[in-house]
Amino acid sequence: MRQTLKHSYTLAAPFYDAFLTAATRGARKRSLAALGNVPPRDVLLLGVGTGLDLPHLPNQHRYVGLDLTAAMLTRARPRAAGLHFTPLRGDVQRLPFGDASFDVAVLHLILAVVPAPTLCLAEAVRVLKPGGQLLVFDKFLRRGEAGWKRLLNPLTRHVATRLDVVFEDVLEAVGGIQVTANDAALASGWFRLIRLEKATS
Repeated sequence: MRQTLKHSYTLAAPFYDAFLTAATRGARKRSLAALGNVPPRDVLLLGVGTGLDLPHLPNQHRYVGLDLTAAMLTRARPRAAGLHFTPLRGDVQRLPFGDASFDVAVLHLILAVVPAPTLCLAEAVRVLKPGGQLLVFDKFLRRGEAGWKRLLNPLTRHVATRLDVVFEDVLEAVGGIQVTANDAALASGWFRLIRLEKATS
């Protein structure tokens, strides 16, 4: 599945922005506002894609943007003007960083894309320093929710995104983090803005 997604997003790179820029701009800005008036931090952007988050980032921090595809990173680089930004190719399910390397991890539209969202979140928590923050923006089912999203998932999960991820289940499986905010963002609450903090001990 990893290779299928890599191929799909390589093909989608030229069109990705047209679909997502306007639709997600407001939610991205709301999520990233947490990085505003704070001292310099080391920030990891997981699944940075074409860099749609980059224009909304304050310039005092040091950013690493990780993505599976070179095509996405190529489109992200110009959006990083004025930022201390390092693009890096890699798998968000097997992060190439040591434990406690970052102060903040940004997971925008990635947990519902990867084959193993629990592994992705666990890796993000691993590389966070104690007390570090996770900023999540994505689409999640509620526990017990059924309907067309689950019916379409076997098709969409192989080419673009999953429709069956229940965030509470992922959170419970990972542990070591607590939710500090959980707000509706788009599509009547299907997309959510979630803020989490890693335990200090």
